[in-house]
Amino acid sequence: MVAEQSGIKETIREFISSSINIAGVNDDANLFESGIVNSLFAVQLMTFIEKTFAIEVGPEDLDIDNFKSLDAMTAFVLRKLERPNAALAD
Repeated sequence: MVAEQSGIKETIREFISSSINIAGVNDDANLFESGIVNSLFAVQLMTFIEKTFAIEVGPEDLDIDNFKSLDAMTAFVLRKLERPNAALAD
């Protein structure tokens, strides 16, 4: 699980770094408060996460706490991957 977690985090980090040309983003840095992520980029980030990890970001997932940092996004992806059929139960 640790290898999977670090792979997810690095994939997201690479997308952020290549998209907004910033290096050295701390894992727990609040990307919205720091101004690194704005609302337009947040949509691009959610789309990237959906496509890359083959998960669905539903309306119930649209909580800033799920996307505010690399740690938060990694935990979100891991939760979604653990419950692949959760959306079918709704």
